[in-house]
Amino acid sequence: MRLVCFFFGLILISCGGQSQDKINGVSFVGSREEVTQAHIDPVLKIHANYAAVMPFGFMRNPEHPELTFNTDHQWYGETARGARQYIDVLHKNGVQVMLKPQIWIWRGAFTGDMIMPTDDDWSTFEKSYEDFILTYAKLAEETQCSVYCIGTELDEFIKHRPEFWNDLIGKVRQVFKGKLTYAANWDEYGRTPFWDQLDYVGVNAYFPLCEKQTPTVETLTAGWQPWKTKLKQISEDLKKPILFTEFGYRSMDYTGKKPWLVDRIQENVNLKAQADATQVIFDEFWDEDWFAGGFVWKWFIHHDKAGGYADNRFTPQNKPAESVIREHYAQVKKSKL
Repeated sequence: MRLVCFFFGLILISCGGQSQDKINGVSFVGSREEVTQAHIDPVLKIHANYAAVMPFGFMRNPEHPELTFNTDHQWYGETARGARQYIDVLHKNGVQVMLKPQIWIWRGAFTGDMIMPTDDDWSTFEKSYEDFILTYAKLAEETQCSVYCIGTELDEFIKHRPEFWNDLIGKVRQVFKGKLTYAANWDEYGRTPFWDQLDYVGVNAYFPLCEKQTPTVETLTAGWQPWKTKLKQISEDLKKPILFTEFGYRSMDYTGKKPWLVDRIQENVNLKAQADATQVIFDEFWDEDWFAGGFVWKWFIHHDKAGGYADNRFTPQNKPAESVIREHYAQVKKSKL
């Protein structure tokens, strides 16, 4: 029987079938409560083999040097205790985890623009951020997470304090023995200086593709080509796989114009645009050897209440895009990465 399976695997590879080592993930949003089996079942039904668990730290404003995290004032799923419980339940169901601690700045200010006003403030913030990242690196190791993400969209922080990041990566390596990445914004990853020290080139893949109200598959495909060429070249130059630490589209008109928009704009719901854009990203990337996979943004634990046909936000839940994801992820249920 093992011999038959071995040869069958060789046939799949020789026929150009989809790689068997892709990360087919969801970004599993923290909630006020513990995760139960009922919350995990929808993740299993779309055949996801990975989930990003995302505890949060909070800042008062982009110049405030103190980062608050793991407090009783946060939602359960955003704390270390909650993250551990989420990871345990996901692991019991055979879902691997990328632990991805993130910063939220009051009123949703963009983390990539965060700059401290003085060197003293930078030093204060660095101590706070290091504590944040090492706290969760230890949790990632204790819970045997497969991947740990050391930051998300922190372009100015990296540009102003590059030595801090070199030191931080070394300290994380001493604590966590799994694979490391960083989640660079779509317009940032090309200048991130420390990819050679990590295992994946992590990209939040909100690339602008076109300005059509309801873009066709052909238009979306054409829009991807210059970005895809650059991603492939960086992967080859660094000899590192590309990982989409976040990817997804809002179910609204003009979804390919500025896919990063998170504000509550009043564009009309457009379910077809979201579904087609999701299909194209699978078609363009998941068969590429230099591409490791990615994490859909975003997936709420209360599946029955999430998304739906009147929702113009990112989640694919209870929309046609969910079926696109399910169909694709069903092709590869387990990851070896």
